[in-house]
Amino acid sequence: MTEHVRLFSYGTLQLEQVQWETFGRKLEGTGDALLGFKQTLLEITDPEVLKISGERFHPIVVASSDPTDTVAGTVFWITPEELRAADRYEVADYQRVEAGLVSGRRAWVYVRA
Repeated sequence: MTEHVRLFSYGTLQLEQVQWETFGRKLEGTGDALLGFKQTLLEITDPEVLKISGERFHPIVVASSDPTDTVAGTVFWITPEELRAADRYEVADYQRVEAGLVSGRRAWVYVRA
């Protein structure tokens, strides 16, 4: 049996073309929301990420002073190998942390470094 981990995405990892380029497949996921964070935008300058996403500005989340703030997104079940592929896709402005979701589950998520 293959081990899987939860990855929460609120941004470009939800885009089908990014999933195909990053994971070699389209991911299946369920809606959820990240607790205690707020979303803003980050200008991306990495040419490879720009090519894959087709978007110059990507969402990014930062911890909020209000623990009831939420950011909507999708939880994906992926393999540890795919999680490493997601690490390679994200630019240095992002860091991966484990965080709580509205559903009560925990998942990996990329936040402002």
